Amino acid sequence: MDQQELRQLENRCIQEQPPWCTAACPLHVDARGFAGQAALGNWDEAWKILWRSMPLAGILGRVCDAPCRERCKRSEAGGAIEIGALERFCVSLPRPEMRLQVLPAREQKVAVVGAGLSGLTAAWDLSRKGYRVHVLDAGPFPGSDLMDRFPGVLPKDAVAAETALLERAGVVFHCAQPVNRKDFIDRCRAEHHAVFLSLEVVDPAAWGLEVDTEGGAVISSPLQATSRENVFAAGLGNSPVWRAAQGRWAATSVDRYLQNVSMTAGRDRDGPCETRLFTSLEKVDPLPPVPASGLDGLYTPDEAQAEASRCLGCECLECVKVCPYLEKFKGYPKKYAREIYNNESMVMGARQANRLINSCSLCGLCEVVCPEDFAMQDLCLKARRGMVERGKMPPSAHEFALLDMAFSLGERFSMARHEPGRGESAFAFFPGCQLSATRPDQTLRVYGHLRACLEGGVGLILGCCGAPARWAGQEDRFGEVLDRLRRTWEDMGRPRIITACSTCQLMVSENLPQVEAGSLWEVLAEKGVPEVRFRPEKAPAVVDPCTTRGRPWVQETARRVLRDAGVGFEELELGREKTECCGFGGLMQNANPDLAREVVRQRAAQSGADYLAACAMCRDSLAAVGKRVLHILDLFYPPDGGDPADAPRVGWSDRQENRARLKERLLKEIWKEDFPRMEEHHKIKLAMSPEVRERLDKRRILDEDIQKVIHQAESTGDRLHHPAQGRYKASFRPYKATFWVEYTPGEGVYEVHNAYAHRMDVVGGGRL
Repeated sequence: MDQQELRQLENRCIQEQPPWCTAACPLHVDARGFAGQAALGNWDEAWKILWRSMPLAGILGRVCDAPCRERCKRSEAGGAIEIGALERFCVSLPRPEMRLQVLPAREQKVAVVGAGLSGLTAAWDLSRKGYRVHVLDAGPFPGSDLMDRFPGVLPKDAVAAETALLERAGVVFHCAQPVNRKDFIDRCRAEHHAVFLSLEVVDPAAWGLEVDTEGGAVISSPLQATSRENVFAAGLGNSPVWRAAQGRWAATSVDRYLQNVSMTAGRDRDGPCETRLFTSLEKVDPLPPVPASGLDGLYTPDEAQAEASRCLGCECLECVKVCPYLEKFKGYPKKYAREIYNNESMVMGARQANRLINSCSLCGLCEVVCPEDFAMQDLCLKARRGMVERGKMPPSAHEFALLDMAFSLGERFSMARHEPGRGESAFAFFPGCQLSATRPDQTLRVYGHLRACLEGGVGLILGCCGAPARWAGQEDRFGEVLDRLRRTWEDMGRPRIITACSTCQLMVSENLPQVEAGSLWEVLAEKGVPEVRFRPEKAPAVVDPCTTRGRPWVQETARRVLRDAGVGFEELELGREKTECCGFGGLMQNANPDLAREVVRQRAAQSGADYLAACAMCRDSLAAVGKRVLHILDLFYPPDGGDPADAPRVGWSDRQENRARLKERLLKEIWKEDFPRMEEHHKIKLAMSPEVRERLDKRRILDEDIQKVIHQAESTGDRLHHPAQGRYKASFRPYKATFWVEYTPGEGVYEVHNAYAHRMDVVGGGRL
């Protein structure tokens, strides 16, 4: 990813776009942050937010005409927030202690002529930039004109408090000045490096400025420059906020003029601006504004807090709301794009974003809900590929899944056959590795049903579609798996592939367009469903695999199968196009098991109904967190005994064993062939307690790993012995991981007490 691509990605995420109120405010006051603190009753913090974003908050907060209300998002659901009334209440409270920050003093002097709102705002900004500011006003005391303009609203002590702050910042006030006399004008320009005119007080014609037909000064807004060199002006119009904003823009222009830099660069956000922020009102209840009952129309503290609580706190975060992965890393796509870019750019040091990159399930839900179609899954997958290409992918991130894929492509499971007695196949059933691993009996029976209802011969292909390699960013390996599948398909006469797994169908359809690949549900919907042998007492909720997102016809055919079977069902709120991942997709379970469990728990909690899954992996992931869940095939081919919705998750070792046994049964029962001879370590029988079994499953340690360790130890004598316990401990490194097993030999069986794996070389051995 280069800088340009990063900027384009960052621009797609709109979370940092300003809320409508701030965008509409000429001063860009942080109304969202202010209301958020006010809703909590944190009025000191609310005061500080006004202080940071509103000049002369003690004055402007009392007279603000709140143009932000016109674009307040809450206006679409009950009425705009009464932000002006909230500001008045806040600034009527004692001001908290706040540090007045002023830049180092500069030599240039600036005259601010007229202590109107625009003039005092310009003085506020220029003094904090370090300029020597002199405010020259015709009134008897600073701010007297404001009190005349807003009688009963601006008490004298409030005006005095704000002008005292200006004096603390170094502003010098000169009152009772003849601001419109020619000699004063000439002296003022001669003694100061720049002059600002507050047009609420000053006559522009007297200053020799170009005026329009109505006598108003001609000003180039928002630069606030006039027709005279070094003279700037502001204060037009009736809006107090706009007058203050013009004073701020003029102060910026004075600063740039005196520094002899561009007057226009980077000023596109001066004044109201557009925003692309999206905030959903889907679950927002309409609430009317809270009326004020206090003296002079002020809110009481409770009323002010209640009104502030109506603020929606506008932000997007549509993706974060539905994705535990995005929520887990405490950010949003714009931040993640920057983290991933920095991760890719590192030469030395720890790559902190590796876990972020590898934890994404690649499901694509974020892109669906994002108003700007930001595809976090594309960003993460591209980053994984880059890490693999540069040799920076940690082996532990995806190794177990890739080894499991290798098993599915190996001799113990992989096979391809025409239907017995046929030399060609019009169809080929491709059940995939997960249905075969969790429902081997159903896989065999589905194959029998397909042979009975389809003409032209139904072959069988056992293997893997290569999804783990794709998800791991190993494009070369993924290409090899696809090429192998393509050659098998061609050798079988180019049959129509029938997949029982939506991931397999997606991988084939997207990457082997010459192969016609349909789902098992399409065939059942077209040819008729088998007899229903298990009927749920209550309607379950349908769980769509995340790999059916963007393919509504696949989701619909699964529902058609249920309707044809007479099985009622419910829809989940996050279903169909917005379906969630079960934590297996993208190899999340391998890279971040804790997050994967949280993902599936959240999915399980969507409904109190039992679930009905169209994916074997979804079914088992949900079962692992205690959710009652069926696979659609459980309706037609329920396991013997018990409620199939209560069936536990199948462990990793049993998954591989089930695949091997399925192949063995198929060869013996259908093709009348012998299963390939077992390797020596497969003959070792293991015994372990349920607690040990669960522990090893979480550690992704398979029975075959343990068998290899024990076989190596027993055949070479390379093992450690604990005489008191009678236990042995041995290690073996069949690939990148070293496995340690603690065991006790018995009569024809080895009892396993514990096992763990790590990546290190162990040298030597002996007695404990």
